[in-house]
Amino acid sequence: MKVYGIKNCNTVKKALDWLNKNHVSYEFQDFKKLGVSEDTLARWEKEVSWESLVNKKGTTWRSLSDAEKTAVIDQQTANKLMQAKTSVIKRPVIESPKGLILGFDEKEYQDKLK
Repeated sequence: MKVYGIKNCNTVKKALDWLNKNHVSYEFQDFKKLGVSEDTLARWEKEVSWESLVNKKGTTWRSLSDAEKTAVIDQQTANKLMQAKTSVIKRPVIESPKGLILGFDEKEYQDKLK
């Protein structure tokens, strides 16, 4: 299982704490250090929409100019933004045996990861 996120993100910290407390093994990839590839985004977008991956509630999205926000109109433009500004991706993204999980939801973790 692979967990993607940013180490200092509070939601990622909650998720990693839950995984560790419940003895769920995982590999962690930090977006800030390693980025995210086009192939990875394409793989995720087979399970969830690009709209779900772009975190429009986060500070990174809110700090974009209106022109940058309105330029995100489809998968291609969203992926370009997510690769340029990885912190705009909803976190964490977990590739689990039971499918992709976005964010932290304890019930969903219980259902899909235990």
